[in-house]
This record gives sequence, C-alpha cells and structure tokens, in this order.
Amino acid sequence: MIDGIRLKFCGLTALVDVEFADQLGADYLGFILYPKSPRSINLRQFSDMKPLLPVGRKTVAVVVEPSAAEITAVLRAGFDRVQIHFKMTTPMETIVGWSAHIGPQRIWLAPKLPPDQELSPELLKLADTVLWDTFHAEGFGGSGKTGDWQKFRRYQEQHSTATWILAGGLNPGNVAVALTESGARFLDLNSGVETAPGIKDHAKMKALVLAMHRARTGN
Repeated sequence: MIDGIRLKFCGLTALVDVEFADQLGADYLGFILYPKSPRSINLRQFSDMKPLLPVGRKTVAVVVEPSAAEITAVLRAGFDRVQIHFKMTTPMETIVGWSAHIGPQRIWLAPKLPPDQELSPELLKLADTVLWDTFHAEGFGGSGKTGDWQKFRRYQEQHSTATWILAGGLNPGNVAVALTESGARFLDLNSGVETAPGIKDHAKMKALVLAMHRARTGN
C-alpha cells in the first residue's frame, strides 16, 4: 500500500519484475492467462514461478470469460484472486456461476462496459470487488488509454460497500490527476509502466510510486 492507496502491478511475466514490484510495496501481483494477450503466461509458467514469489503478496489470475474447467485449474494453481473480464452480453447465469465457483470475496469482476451503458446493480451482488477498465471494442484491457474517471467516482460513491479498482492508461505522468479526479483508492498498473508488452520498466514503476506519494502527501 502506498500512502493509503492499494496497488496492483499486472501483466507480470518475469521474476525480476515481480521482485521489483514487491520492493515498491505492491499489494497484488497480476498474471494474465488470456492467450490473446501479448502479456500472457500459462499455468505451467506460473507454477514454476510460484515457489519464488515474494511471501505475503497476493496473486491475481486475469482471465477472459472462462469455462468452469478453466476456473478450477486457476484455483488449483493457487491464485489468491481471479479477475474476470467479460462482455456485457454475457448471460447473468454465467456470471452467477463464476461467483459461486470462486466466491464473492475472491472474484474480481471486470465488465467491458461501453461508455453509453450503466452497470447493472445485480453484478454488485456477485462480487466484493469491481475492476473499472477502459472500454475499447477490439479487446479486453491493455489499450493504454484512460477511461471515464468521473464515472468511476460516481460508482464508487454510490456503491461504497464494494471495492473499486481503477485501471486503464495509468502512468507516472497522469496518476496524480487520476487519483484526484476519480477518488480511487486502488490502482491497477500495466502498460503505463512498460518498455514493451510484458516487460516492465523499473524506472517507470518507481516514478509512478513516487508520483502517488507526492499526490497523497504533497512531498
């Protein structure tokens, strides 16, 4: 936690980046298991890394519209949380099934919400945590583009019992403004601290944490 703000570095593919994220105080370490992502790893790669991961840091499996078998495999691999990205056309019974399989405390719902749509309150009954990522029609996250921070603030204020995570286009240059405009208390960082997809830039990671600190303390 950085000055009261929880932090997740996502799209991790190398132990050296995991270790640096740990040194910076990241609360969560995110690993993308979606094969179409340029930051994807597979479960065998994660299993090889798992014994070497920092003690005390929570791991997050990032998946897209998984099957029941895929969820079972992820849970067996030992992930602490499961972040599920999905289109808004996904049947509610499917999302209910994900929540029942994983548990509301361990599932992070990441709906692909078009700008002109509102989030169904029914979804908030299925998960304690919602990740707010920037919508783009071609894929699921990783666009490097910022989203509607004011809308995020509105949802966080209206549904304050849930944990809201702000993602999408965050970087050292805009994180202070993002914190101010969104009121976010939990950030997800990915492409904004990279030199290439899946390759983290340690200087950018450190600069981001310093920018968060300054935004919170003025120092």
